[in-house]
Amino acid sequence: MSEQNLSAVEKIKIASDGLRGTLKESLSDDYTGAVREDDTNITKFHGMYQQDDRDRREERSMKKLEWLYSFMVRLRIPGGLLKPEQWIAINDVAGKHSTGVIKITTRQTIQLHGILKSHIKPTMKAFNLAGLDSIATCGDVNRNVCCTANPSESPVYDEVFQYAAKISEMAKPKTRAWYEIWLDEERLTEKTEEDPLYKDKYLPRKLKVGIAIPPNNDVDVFINDVVLIAIIENDKLVGFNVGAGGGLGTTHGNPNTYARLASILGFVENDEEKILKVVYEIITVQRDFGNRSDRKQARLKYTIDKLGVDRYREEVEKRCGFKLEPARPYQFTMRQDRYGWVQDYKGKWHYTVFVENGRVLDDEKIKLKEGLYKIAELGKCNFHFTTNQNVILSDIAPKDKAAIEKLLKKYKIIEHTENASAIRKNAIACVALNTCGLALAEAQRYLPTLLSKIEPLLEKHNMKSEDIILRMTGCPNGCGRSPNAEIGFVGTAYGKYNLHIGGDREGLRLNTKFKENLDEAQILETLDELFAVYQKEKKENENFGDFSYRKWIL
Repeated sequence: MSEQNLSAVEKIKIASDGLRGTLKESLSDDYTGAVREDDTNITKFHGMYQQDDRDRREERSMKKLEWLYSFMVRLRIPGGLLKPEQWIAINDVAGKHSTGVIKITTRQTIQLHGILKSHIKPTMKAFNLAGLDSIATCGDVNRNVCCTANPSESPVYDEVFQYAAKISEMAKPKTRAWYEIWLDEERLTEKTEEDPLYKDKYLPRKLKVGIAIPPNNDVDVFINDVVLIAIIENDKLVGFNVGAGGGLGTTHGNPNTYARLASILGFVENDEEKILKVVYEIITVQRDFGNRSDRKQARLKYTIDKLGVDRYREEVEKRCGFKLEPARPYQFTMRQDRYGWVQDYKGKWHYTVFVENGRVLDDEKIKLKEGLYKIAELGKCNFHFTTNQNVILSDIAPKDKAAIEKLLKKYKIIEHTENASAIRKNAIACVALNTCGLALAEAQRYLPTLLSKIEPLLEKHNMKSEDIILRMTGCPNGCGRSPNAEIGFVGTAYGKYNLHIGGDREGLRLNTKFKENLDEAQILETLDELFAVYQKEKKENENFGDFSYRKWIL
């Protein structure tokens, strides 16, 4: 592709000197809380988004003041696993440098909001001391690699989980820019580091990898650009079904953008070299064939539809030097987190804590942040994040279970988890307002209130115990995975949402837009009507998503 056809972001990447840009100069600009315009794109590759407090935009503009800029920093935690001392470090950093809220994301990691420009370096240095970094958690690269979260899911869990770390390391950019800018590491050479995977243009858009262990699709694997589904026979990992082409982001009013679930390409035996090679080459095909002129058409899902699944597979196989085998049988039967206590095949215990919308904080209802901090101080469990924005206190020895349970009870975390309704436990919301620059409507700040009004409707129609999967996003970008829910809300304007229905319980079918631009009263009225019809006409054991699809979508 010629230089003149490249998008502006592509040109910025090429000229960035290995993602260094002018970030050092931007950090020294004391007259502004922002970084330079081109550097806003470069910071993403360092795991940051420049944001501002949108609740205060109008007020500051009227006073002719600069918007209240700050930064969101996201960590690279493949598979979502932290040691207790790392949780303590994050807790301390959140208190010193951010809003104090620890946000568990839908990609199984942590992000902190409200970090002022002058606090970025201290934040990064503190993370580095804890063995953590934010490299490539945003930007046009492989993002945080997700994996089935709960070790109790399978005897081969540890083996599968290791692939998340190996893929993350393989697909990490080779530039030392992060270390030079945030840790003051000396640059050893003026020559930009060679990066065989990303070269100097990186990828056309972000790329996400997900690994699932059937029968639980808790990781929502098909929404990822690259998909690995563990195939287990006689309690042994024999390989993975590999797929590509998932992605949920769309643009309102642009029919050329759409949500898509990944297509299965084939099976790869449990050979580490082969598995990493296939993932690597799926990425290189996207690097070389992806759209670099129109970012709205740049995700892998559009590339695979442009080439065709068979052509994409053939190109991957040619680069790998071996053929993919036919996909092996597997079955997903659920995609929820296993709340409460479960024991794995090794005898260790795991407790899944309900964290509403992934926001770990202390409020008048529960001291969740303090309670988790006290549990971390015991040093007797790991912290394992789920893509449903919860945290699992994992790998607990039987002798330590009582001590952890005592704190769970003291801080009412067990009560909080057990008392949450089924629909609330399955709900997800993206950050949206007040910090996301793309948000058109509220999500995480509003969904708890809306759920409190939906719950009586479920009780009215004898649906209180149903595991309906409901999700909300403040825009059509899909961060809250609303297109892949039984009930999805997509923000269109402040207080207005499109209502989508008909997704399935296992994550194998996207939903469909049912009504547009509903306010709260219209949402509740519509759901009341849908629930009434469902209860009257459903088949035996038919869930709401399947009924909705059969009744109103087909």
